[in-house]
Amino acid sequence: MKKTIRFIPITILMFSLVFASCGPGKKLVASREQVKQLQMDSADTHSQLNDCNGMVKDLRAEKATLQDQKTNLQDQNASVHKDLTDLSTSSKMTIQDQAERLNNLQTMIQSQRDMMSKLKNSIADALMKYKTDQLYVYIKDGNVYVSLQEKLLFKSGSDVVDPIGQAALMTLVKVLKDTKDISVMIEGHTDNVPIKTARFKDNWDLSTARATAIVRFMTADNGFDPTRITASGKGEFKPVKSNDTAEGRADNRRTEVILSPDLNELYKLLQ
Repeated sequence: MKKTIRFIPITILMFSLVFASCGPGKKLVASREQVKQLQMDSADTHSQLNDCNGMVKDLRAEKATLQDQKTNLQDQNASVHKDLTDLSTSSKMTIQDQAERLNNLQTMIQSQRDMMSKLKNSIADALMKYKTDQLYVYIKDGNVYVSLQEKLLFKSGSDVVDPIGQAALMTLVKVLKDTKDISVMIEGHTDNVPIKTARFKDNWDLSTARATAIVRFMTADNGFDPTRITASGKGEFKPVKSNDTAEGRADNRRTEVILSPDLNELYKLLQ
């Protein structure tokens, strides 16, 4: 009986040791915590690696863009350098040429001024028998103007050239035939008094018809070169005086023969 009583505590102790060995030990728990921490560290490292890969990709793209910009800038600099070099070379080569061109230009301009002044004097001398209230000759902006008043050329509201006007135009044609390198513009002008007839709708119609009638008389009837002459009508829109007075309206009713020098050679020098 005593042996049995002693055996029971020993048995209980053994069972306690067995159950203790079956439960999780401190080292096992610690190991599990380390594994869990390592897994978390691995996930963070993987995330950081992805971020780094993205940054590397962005940096590579930025590097490629900067390289393209550098290449473009180098090309632009090369182009600018070439242009400056060409300009410098051209300037060195043409300083004397430019001075000569300027001298030729001034000579040609003066020559044209002299020619137009001579033409103005020739026309004024040829038409000197006409009164100043019938026509007058002047120079403006390098052109010679022959201003013919309505009472010399036309009856009121008509585009038929009167005989006295025809005589003046024939004299003018004789002078112009002997003058080369000029172009002729015939401009018709009226006052601002409205006109509306079966033939003319308004002053613009009348001024254009008068200019055309003079062109036909100078070319078809008197042999002036039609390639050198143009007709235009300004109507009431280019007055020389106020239309508020009878005298002003009379001066506005006119036809102007505008003689311009040929500028082709001048343009060639400017190119």
